[in-house]
Amino acid sequence: MTTHSHVGKRTLADWRHRGGGDYEHLLEFRDVSLAFKGVKALTDVSFHVDDGELFAVIGPNGAGKTSTFNCLNGVYKPQEGEILWKGESLLGKRPDVIAGHGIARTFQNIELFAHMTVLENLLTGRHVRTNVGPLAGALWFGSAKKEELENRALVEDIIDLLEIKAWRKYPVALLPYGIQKRVELGRALAMEPELLLLDEPVAGMNLEETEDMARFILDIREELGIAIILVEHDMGLVMDIADRIMVLDFGVEIAVGAPAAIQSDPQVIKAYLGEDF
Repeated sequence: MTTHSHVGKRTLADWRHRGGGDYEHLLEFRDVSLAFKGVKALTDVSFHVDDGELFAVIGPNGAGKTSTFNCLNGVYKPQEGEILWKGESLLGKRPDVIAGHGIARTFQNIELFAHMTVLENLLTGRHVRTNVGPLAGALWFGSAKKEELENRALVEDIIDLLEIKAWRKYPVALLPYGIQKRVELGRALAMEPELLLLDEPVAGMNLEETEDMARFILDIREELGIAIILVEHDMGLVMDIADRIMVLDFGVEIAVGAPAAIQSDPQVIKAYLGEDF
């Protein structure tokens, strides 16, 4: 990973997550059930994620993968169960508060500001880490100036990491789809997360774009120490890069384990992978 030499300014290396806090698991999803007007989206789903782990969630359409993410980042509040972040409950907290705790998310459908540049889109990810008020920011003096320079230094490092420097001043609307997906990932990184929720990061990509994204995901995990929960339909990608996998079917957890165990699990083969996988 290439980093800039910004004297007195923070860079990606400065906020590498090294774990080791006073908690058993970084994230715990305990017996969570979610229903909409009596229709069960999740039923007693449990899993955990540890520091630096790449945990994948797979299952057919309607299995409850997006509902799991929406519970994790505060969009939905489950009727039963508990969600713990470093041993503390996340239930009832607003999405912006959860983001401030260090949980960032990308979306299956790209949610960028189309007419803003790559650089500007990435800077929006710094909002949750901004401490100065709007007046100080407008005057660009003292602590506001220092914070702005630090934010730009971090964003430039992310641009280097994701190899999007050639597009940094281009409006996002003009970029190829695969590059837009990288920008979406970069904006989530700009929030300085300890946990990344990646919702189908290679959906719609060709083989080369998929291989590039897989490399960037592994770099983020290995070089920055960030834990990742990956929702993805590309089984080749999931089996290649995940440490552990949870399989959902109609909102019910049917298997959790290492990729090799998941591939050979009879319930998984029947429900999702198919007899010829």
